[in-house]
Amino acid sequence: MDAYSPSELINEHLVIFVVATTGTGREPRAMTPLWQMLLRADLPEDLFEDLTFAVFGLGDTSYTKFCWPAKLLSRRLAHLGAMELCARGEGDEQHHLGIEGALGPWMKTLCAVLLQLYPLPEGVEAESPDAIPPPRVAIRNADKGAQVIRKDPLVTDRQYHNAVLTCNRRTTAADWYQDVRHFEFELDENVQYEPGDVAVIHPEAAPADVESFLACIGYSNTADEPLEIQHVLEDQSLPDHLPDVTTLREIFTRYVDINAVPRRSFFALLKHFAQDDMEREKLEEFLAEEGADDLYDYCQKPRRTIREVLEEFRSAQIPREYIFDLFPPLRPRQFSIASSIKAHPRSVQLCIAIVQYRTFLKIPRRGVCTSWLADLKPGHQLRIGFQKGFITLPSPSTPVICIGPGTGVAPMRAVLQDRIHDGISSADANTLYFGCRSATKDQHYGDEWAAYAREGKMTYRAAFSRDGPEGKARTYVQDLIREDATRVWELVGEKEAWVYISGSANKMPAAVRAAIAFAVQTVGGKTEEEATEYVAGMEREGRLVEECWS
Repeated sequence: MDAYSPSELINEHLVIFVVATTGTGREPRAMTPLWQMLLRADLPEDLFEDLTFAVFGLGDTSYTKFCWPAKLLSRRLAHLGAMELCARGEGDEQHHLGIEGALGPWMKTLCAVLLQLYPLPEGVEAESPDAIPPPRVAIRNADKGAQVIRKDPLVTDRQYHNAVLTCNRRTTAADWYQDVRHFEFELDENVQYEPGDVAVIHPEAAPADVESFLACIGYSNTADEPLEIQHVLEDQSLPDHLPDVTTLREIFTRYVDINAVPRRSFFALLKHFAQDDMEREKLEEFLAEEGADDLYDYCQKPRRTIREVLEEFRSAQIPREYIFDLFPPLRPRQFSIASSIKAHPRSVQLCIAIVQYRTFLKIPRRGVCTSWLADLKPGHQLRIGFQKGFITLPSPSTPVICIGPGTGVAPMRAVLQDRIHDGISSADANTLYFGCRSATKDQHYGDEWAAYAREGKMTYRAAFSRDGPEGKARTYVQDLIREDATRVWELVGEKEAWVYISGSANKMPAAVRAAIAFAVQTVGGKTEEEATEYVAGMEREGRLVEECWS
């Protein structure tokens, strides 16, 4: 949406919005300019009387405010006079088919409505959904003299900055099941960022993975020949920073994701390239309505990658013009910054869990970006971008309560470092609730928090859920908040402290909210309903901020 000028919306007659959800029901950053324009109080109620629209939301029912930006957008557009074509679609990542579980049926409904509103001319038939679409690019061999200079494609993007890795240190014990690492990057510019901001990193696929993949799909012999790429269908996007002249090896290393778990649309296009009748028949079975569960069991459940799928459907001959239609872009990853620029000038620090897990497949599943980062050695140069986060800081006289279990402690560390550097340091001014499994195995930055606490610069409360005796109830951050109900109410109710919650969006955020409401009710003397509304009011006022992920 950030590539579209919001002022142009008044000239449109039909718009289809696909809206993601971030934070606690917040709109994605790309949508913010458009949303702020739509919220202007001076807009007339018939502004969009000539506009018809449809909205599909991308969400996750493990979050309290499921598909909230999509819901707000459809209501706001209707309030400004626009007409909604069909019922809003709401994709749920928790559905066993993922977003596809709602997207397919919604698209069928949308297409039926569109054909009623815009009937086809006589003698013209709608294109079959099974037809192969035209490719979005044309690719031809570049002149023999063309040079492909392997330089970082982000060099010309001013939103990215040169960085050198100076530290790649494991923070969890060597014998612990999870590998969490502390990274430090030295910047060659006076880059400014705020607590809660996000570092953006573009990963690369492992050379060995790329080499075996190129051999699998028959591209090895031409992998390093220079190619010219012409964008033909300009309404179809291409990966960011894609150069006009490149090679197949570069494309599969930097621009498209061969390690992604493919969606249904991948199989719908792949079937056109399968040369073997049995393989094509199997792909068609996956795509049939009754084959949805089989596709889930084959692909989503074991997290089978595109690379592994193509190793089984080996007859597929993929025209190079269809690379950007078949393969999803290799997207940048975003990581909460774990440092304050005031405390660490010209530096950015990250706390990252290296993604690796097992399914019933033989080879462990690995995160593309985190695995790439884990293998980097000090001295490695890369480009890092920065994006504004959702956290803002209160006045120096206002206390903060930070709740950050696991790697959720990263933005909390930035907040606390920033305040302590500014001299806002006392046991009441800064409070951190941290949670992990073991005090000796995965207590990220434990020595740092203990030192701050000894110096009287903050209060540190840690819950170690697996360190208690066998059979004893486990202790989590929400349990500590309930134990500290008197102090929590003193900070939140009497001193109007701000509360930050960061970490997994599973059950933790809701449990923390309930624990704060418990303090409001039991110590603040409010009813259960009043306490719940008090916590909701804190969020509306900006005094309670969630930065959580699933």
